[in-house]
Amino acid sequence: MNRMSAQTAANWSIPEGLDKGLWFIPLGGAGEIGMNMNLFGCDGRWLMIDCGITFGDDTVPGIDVVMPDPSFIAERREKLDGLVVTHAHEDHLGAVAYLWPQLQCPVYATPFAAEFLKAKLTEAGLVDEVMVHVLPLSGQAKIGPFEVEFVTLTHSIPEPNAVVIRTPHGAIFHTGDWKFDPDPLIGEVSDFKKLEALGREDILALVGDSTNVFTEGEAGSERGVRDSLVTLFGRYTGRIAVGCFSSNVARLDSIAHAAEANGRHVALVGQSLWRIVETSRKTGYISRNAKFYEAEEAAHFPRDKVVYICTGSQGEGRAALMRIAFDQHPDVVLEKGDVVVFSSRVIPGNEQAVHKVQNQLIRLGVEIVTWRDEDIHVSGHPARDELRRMYGLIRPRIAIPVHGELMHMNAHAKLAEECQVPQAVLVENGAALKFADGRAEVMGNVWSGRLAWLDGRTVALNDPIIKERKKLLFEGAVVVSVALDEDGLADDPQVTLLGIGDPLENKGFKGKDGRDWDWVVSNAIERLPKKARRDDAVIEEAVRSAVRKVFAPTGRKPLVKVHISLV
Repeated sequence: MNRMSAQTAANWSIPEGLDKGLWFIPLGGAGEIGMNMNLFGCDGRWLMIDCGITFGDDTVPGIDVVMPDPSFIAERREKLDGLVVTHAHEDHLGAVAYLWPQLQCPVYATPFAAEFLKAKLTEAGLVDEVMVHVLPLSGQAKIGPFEVEFVTLTHSIPEPNAVVIRTPHGAIFHTGDWKFDPDPLIGEVSDFKKLEALGREDILALVGDSTNVFTEGEAGSERGVRDSLVTLFGRYTGRIAVGCFSSNVARLDSIAHAAEANGRHVALVGQSLWRIVETSRKTGYISRNAKFYEAEEAAHFPRDKVVYICTGSQGEGRAALMRIAFDQHPDVVLEKGDVVVFSSRVIPGNEQAVHKVQNQLIRLGVEIVTWRDEDIHVSGHPARDELRRMYGLIRPRIAIPVHGELMHMNAHAKLAEECQVPQAVLVENGAALKFADGRAEVMGNVWSGRLAWLDGRTVALNDPIIKERKKLLFEGAVVVSVALDEDGLADDPQVTLLGIGDPLENKGFKGKDGRDWDWVVSNAIERLPKKARRDDAVIEEAVRSAVRKVFAPTGRKPLVKVHISLV
């Protein structure tokens, strides 16, 4: 058995021969969880599977949406035959509305994902431009040289699909996000007959979900969560608020079921919940007669007659639970005797934000219940026993782990080898993997990166505006205003410090003569030759350099802006 690693970004070089044979190139989601974008190439034509986003964090201040950089395929968009969406989660379709103008290809999806995407395209003003082909469950399509077939699996959202990609050079099975839920409550069970048939077809490679590779056993069924919620709600007489992923339609249905079983009404708190409910109604996954109340209406219900379903289970700053916890929500108030049920696990990296919400709720006297206390959450991704079962069904020649950080994908590769898969290949974003003679080899790297959505446009994360924001966040800023006439300074300079302490107030940094900011700026200008004082660029650099020297002993490197006016 042979496990191979992708070349590093430092060895970036577009390989030759991309117009011949079968290739796999991930541009997002390989080496990270989220932001999925996968390319399959066949004799110079390309097929994209998923086009997702991730969300901004403290490293990109003011940025809510981050997505893969599609430059490699955008430069070849006349050869991009289509985009196939596996399911309606944001990390699989959330970037379509942002990136489609660069791609301009047809989109293929099952009804639920297509309806969800339609709402996003409408918001972006693209609904009349993007051709979305709606395929039924288990549907098939001929897309350029690719024959595509959906295979029904289960996940935490309706209509999750694996995709079989058949080409003259072999067939690839892309799992999407999945698990084996024997009783999914919403949607169909996994299509084991089709999986068994694929196992007899000689599948060349399986590109698969690595998220829960460290979890032994199986992910578990939504049925158990529903039963636990019914029992749990019966214990309380105060208000009940539940935080969960808005896209988990089965969980929303289970919460509504548990509320009804305990004589309570359900209110939705958060716009994304209303969006997913509307999509579910249009596609038949939630009855149009199911009654959900606005938070404003539910504010008038008795405390023992309401259940709030809230966004913000991951501690998102603008979501409902954060606003409720800090008494900033106009319609929802929680107090002693109420309970908040976190019907989700914490995504790695969100721990601090979630704890902030939970600690503040406790200060209000609210009881907290998490998955550690009760059986109120199951994952939508396969644990190790499910991965073993999938490999036993599909029997691929090659395993290509994706949808995980490198440690997840490495563990997945080892598990695949234990399942007697002849070859497991580790690839990170940008790796160009070529299939030949039943094997796969990384032949080079194409450009991959991240884009941010900023002020109505996509920009690279190294864009000067974002760099400036980071500097402002971590280093502060100094603004210097200088008025000049023909002889030099016409007035005392004005210096404003933003988000940073003044080192000149510390005697350890202050000169023996008690110099201040007026002296620092004036001295920098007056030391220039008379001719140089007529050059704004020279003056700006001299003042900027002088200011930075003042901050040098502190280790700070603030952003310095110099404004010059002539009088």
